Amino acid sequence: MDALTRPGRLEKTYEVWIRGKVTPEHIAQALSGVDTPEGLCRARSVELLGGAGPKTKLKVVLNEGKNRHIRRLFGALKDPKFKTPLKVLELKRTAVGGLVLDVPSGKWRFLTPEEVSRLLGRPSTRR
Repeated sequence: MDALTRPGRLEKTYEVWIRGKVTPEHIAQALSGVDTPEGLCRARSVELLGGAGPKTKLKVVLNEGKNRHIRRLFGALKDPKFKTPLKVLELKRTAVGGLVLDVPSGKWRFLTPEEVSRLLGRPSTRR
């Protein structure tokens, strides 16, 4: 389990709703890194998925997972219209290490041998 939760070990993908308008400049800042009191926060990739009114939906991929990383990253950026910090309204992890997390809440399933090998970084033993 430690191998899966160690920061930087696996990419983690999130679907994020932000209060405020996220601009291409915000995305560039998130990719290059933003200084916060807890240190530098950076995203591996950020994709604009859409928006509704004053909210923006993003796909964010991290390869380092500090506590409250996404909230700190976007909280350090300002809404272009109101000059207030952007705020994460909703945050959902959708994938870990290429494994899509599509099991409904309260349900579970066993991983396939290929999924285990991929998550642990070992070649698959099945042919």
